Amino acid sequence: MKSINAKTVSGADALALRREKKLNQAQFWGPIGVTQSGGSRYENGRNLPKPIRLLLAIAHGSEADSKKAVAQIRGEAS
Repeated sequence: MKSINAKTVSGADALALRREKKLNQAQFWGPIGVTQSGGSRYENGRNLPKPIRLLLAIAHGSEADSKKAVAQIRGEAS
């Protein structure tokens, strides 16, 4: 599985990960509170806000990605 860097993840990265996991948009984006249509917009080039990037790393990243994202939220990482 691809690593998710919450600082640099793009919609194209999210699309690649979603396809790798063989999930539809609702299954991939829903757990982090993004609608299917919102996820589609991100996958097609709309910038991902920082909270969405962090949630992607927590929900769909590796354990290390999740830990880094949580540390960022807590202000423990730069």
